[in-house]
Amino acid sequence: MPAALLLPASAAAFATRAPPNVVLNTKVEPWLTATLKRTNRVKRPLNSAPQHQRCLTETLSASTAIWTLCSIMLPKAPESELRKDDNPLVEALFNYQLIQMEAYVVHVDLVLQNEVAFKLTPESIESLVDYHKDIYSIDIAANTWNWSEKDAQLKKLHEEFVQAINKFVYRTNALALEGLEEDGAGELLCGRSEDVKTAIMGLFLPLLPPPPRVVDVVRPAPLLPSSTGSGNWWSESALSSPHPAPVDTWRVVPSSPSANSSDSHSSMWATLGMNEVQLPSPTPSYSQPTFNQPAYTQSYCTSGQFYSAPLTMAPIPQLPLPSVLAQQCASSVGFGGFGWDRYQEYTPIM
Repeated sequence: MPAALLLPASAAAFATRAPPNVVLNTKVEPWLTATLKRTNRVKRPLNSAPQHQRCLTETLSASTAIWTLCSIMLPKAPESELRKDDNPLVEALFNYQLIQMEAYVVHVDLVLQNEVAFKLTPESIESLVDYHKDIYSIDIAANTWNWSEKDAQLKKLHEEFVQAINKFVYRTNALALEGLEEDGAGELLCGRSEDVKTAIMGLFLPLLPPPPRVVDVVRPAPLLPSSTGSGNWWSESALSSPHPAPVDTWRVVPSSPSANSSDSHSSMWATLGMNEVQLPSPTPSYSQPTFNQPAYTQSYCTSGQFYSAPLTMAPIPQLPLPSVLAQQCASSVGFGGFGWDRYQEYTPIM
């Protein structure tokens, strides 16, 4: 069962005061017996649980049975109207007031919850409501920016405080009854006053303005290639021709031949002229014999100089680099079909 259902109807908001609901165990605690004997002027028999219950109920139902829960220091006026002085003691005396939070007992349970419940008196509730309306609301309104529904929000905040302070019930351990004095009055002991003060000040909620609206950021459209600007994003060379400029193949071909680059070698040597190829000549000039080679049309060899006639337009097969041709001339071509064994016939005539 929820604990809130154990409270009597007199603990509800805006309810009038009624005798407290007292529930005792069959065996009364010794501290309660000692407290009742100390506070009662008239000696009464306290030999059973019903006698303790009757005595405690009558004591707490008296009109003088008002408990002081705590004291709260609050400003007398809004912050803009407070007196300014170099002496902080003078400011405290003229600008602040001490309000006693008084309450009466509405419930005592020494069986299930072992607690006692207090409800604020109408005078204490009225003083807190006036402070919230005349001072607190003005201060929080001055410290927040204005929006269209600010006044309605302030009114709603005050109405919620009125409901909360009238529903406020302070519940603590039943040992708080040890602070009971004559005529049913009393005050909280063992630091419980700070708990009450913290609970009451927690009812003063701040004024929260509405969250800022999300605004879509308009981003500028990117410049098109045809747009003119200082950035000059597109170069004219990139738009002039979709094909890259021709590059001399012999400048980018590696020095050693490979099977993957043989096609580029054949096209390169087909376009070279006699004047573009300069190879060292190990011997003086001599006649240029011809030899039949299926891979060339009118091929010539002059001490390692090889080239194809520029007038030849027939498809040319793979042609290796000049360094490889020199090896072929000395190995596969020279000794087999070129005729290096007849070198005496090519001796220059002096």
